[in-house]
Amino acid sequence: MFSLGSWLPALPGLAWGWALLDAFLQGESPQGWRGGGSGTARGTPVTRCCLFPAGLVGACAVSVLCSLLKVYLYIQCLNNPERQAEKDAIRAQWRVLEPLHVVVLTGVLALVGSRVAALVVLEFSLRAISTVLSLGKGTHSSQLYLLCQYSLGCGVSCGLSFLLEGAPHRTCNLALAAGLAGLLATYTRRLARHVCTLYELHSRERYCGVCILLLAAGHGIPQLLRNALTVTFTVADLAAVALINRDFLSTAEAVRFWTPLTICYTLLVIYMQEEPRQGTGRQPVYQTVLVRMGGLFILLLTVGRWSDVLHVLISLLGELWCLLRAGVMLEACWRQ
Repeated sequence: MFSLGSWLPALPGLAWGWALLDAFLQGESPQGWRGGGSGTARGTPVTRCCLFPAGLVGACAVSVLCSLLKVYLYIQCLNNPERQAEKDAIRAQWRVLEPLHVVVLTGVLALVGSRVAALVVLEFSLRAISTVLSLGKGTHSSQLYLLCQYSLGCGVSCGLSFLLEGAPHRTCNLALAAGLAGLLATYTRRLARHVCTLYELHSRERYCGVCILLLAAGHGIPQLLRNALTVTFTVADLAAVALINRDFLSTAEAVRFWTPLTICYTLLVIYMQEEPRQGTGRQPVYQTVLVRMGGLFILLLTVGRWSDVLHVLISLLGELWCLLRAGVMLEACWRQ
């Protein structure tokens, strides 16, 4: 397998450092590291879904989603004279929160275990299908994009880790994916900053290519996000099922896990159908997050491990952090 040590000088005193850095990027235990409750024997890889590189890619994916939605909502508010207050609120968001959001979300995704991340992905996929089927009842799809932030991060991390598991050049692939994701997130943040600062002037004067393109095709951003999220969650769902099933030694164990899980998710989907009737505002959204994570918490107390219970609590913090970060845009979606 490709490793950083193969590119670096063979200095005896630095051998442990190369092995540790390489294991950190790959999500494995270095040689001589004896794992504890989450590890394995000496020299055996410890596979986790969301270590730092995969978590960083997931956080960057969430950043790209938020930046593009910010561009779309800002343009929509700008074109509506009655929504100028919302436009000013979107523009007034602190710039320092954007990189801070990526850093915090990367840490959360790096701490969440593969089983809980996979369960979050599957739960959101069922909820998204239910929401799409009920769009005719008044559910807003733009709001769904903001509500999927944490699930998207888990999905990207799960899919990336699953696809790269056992790959011969995993370290290089993870580093490349993290670098490309960081560049994409940076440029979309710059795009959002440019739009919030100069779009009103440039779209009127017609001398900025980016703003002219957004003026002509900005309404297609939701469709672009819808297609990208469909592909992402399709891959993530397959990866999530595989990550969960590999822990079972027999069919009986799998049935004992999937049966209560199916019942729990069915009840959650039924509850989500009542969410639009609870009115708009932040309280119903936060209440829904607590119900969802509470259901997973109780389920994993019954059929999971103690580490899974801890990861559910960490996931709750991640969900709340994403919602707090997107509070202004959620308000704009509710009033759209």
